[in-house]
Formats: sequence, structure tokens, C-alpha cells
Amino acid sequence: MPYTFCPNCGSGLAIRTIDGKDRRACPQCEFVDYENPRPCVGVLVIDRGKVLLVARAIEPFKGYWDIPGGFLDSDEHPADAAKREMMEETGLLVEPVEVLDFWVDVYGEETFHTLNICYLARLAGGEAKAGSDATRVEWFPLDALPPNIAFNWERQALEKLRDRLRS
Repeated sequence: MPYTFCPNCGSGLAIRTIDGKDRRACPQCEFVDYENPRPCVGVLVIDRGKVLLVARAIEPFKGYWDIPGGFLDSDEHPADAAKREMMEETGLLVEPVEVLDFWVDVYGEETFHTLNICYLARLAGGEAKAGSDATRVEWFPLDALPPNIAFNWERQALEKLRDRLRS
């Protein structure tokens, strides 16, 4: 959520044009709310021609299908976050192989932006079972994905993966 009050001095923020963009800025001190995106990872694993998705247990998009992943901890490398999130949500050990791409998106109705780093990963062990933030895990053929995919960036990532595997 964007700031309403300055986190440094408590003054109400005002809109100022800074670097050609309207931004919330403090009239009393030098604070500017740049609304930087929050870094996230997603992990795509293919096994026997199917991709693993999880059903979301929480809002936003509770009940929708999601690429396993989540927010990075403040001191965490994205590849380590990919391994951690996969284990937490699916019970699977994975090894990130490469970055498929990056996408910027909006996190539900909360109006904050995310920077989503999508990894392709290989299975390294474990047994698929729903963990934190998930109610189900399921393998889907890439040509028969469910229609209710949670986030815009995920639809783009799955389409890129489909295109890549076709060529």
C-alpha cells in the first residue's frame, strides 16, 4: 500500500512531480515514496510433460491456480527463495536451472507492484503435497491449463514456457 504519512517524520504526504512522475513526497523532510516493487519468485517445474501448479489458500485470488513461489526475505538470494517457497508450498525439493524471465505485476487489489523472477527448475526429491499458502497441488498438461490462473504475470510465464517448449 502506498504511504499516506511520512515514515520519517509523520507529516501527511503530498503529490509532487519528481523525475517526470507524480509521487507521494513529504513536504517537511526529504522522503519520497517511490513505490518500488517487492521482489518475488515463481518456480516452474515440468515432469512428464506437465507443469506443477498450486491452488491458493489465501487472498488475493484464494482458490485460483498459482505458480508456486512467493516473496523474497530481505537477505535472501532469489534462487534460495525459489527452493524455500517450493518446499513450503509443495513439499518438493528443486534445483533452479535458469531464469525464464522477469515480469512486473500488481499484487491483487492491494495496489503494490511486484517484480516476479520466474525460474525453471528440475525436481530433486520430495513428495508433492499442499503446504503453506496452498490447498492443493496438481500437475497440468501445458495445453490444458485451468482458466483461473491467479496473476497476470503467471499467465504470461506459462505462455512463454508453452512457446519455448513448442519450438
